[in-house]
Amino acid sequence: MSVQLSYKDGVLTARLAGEIDHHTAREMREAIDDASQKLKPYRLRMDFTAVPFMDSSGVGLILGRVRLYGFWKGRVVLCGLSQSLSRMVELSGVAALAGVERRAG
Repeated sequence: MSVQLSYKDGVLTARLAGEIDHHTAREMREAIDDASQKLKPYRLRMDFTAVPFMDSSGVGLILGRVRLYGFWKGRVVLCGLSQSLSRMVELSGVAALAGVERRAG
């Protein structure tokens, strides 16, 4: 699977891996949403460290989780974004809706 999930102290962490396109985004969405529905975390932390590329499906994946967590008064935080993914997040407006943890250095 291209997403590994872990839960601790109300935070669901989704470690995403590989390219995110319309095929993989669906698998990731289903895994994240299933765990989110069961656990009802207050924060979703999406880790993109192992994601070399994503298309607009990745933006859709993020926006859908922002909407879902908004219903629960929760928050989505993005981390591990490469320079190109960070630029995509900024240009698409996603950065205004989700928290973004910047890489050190």
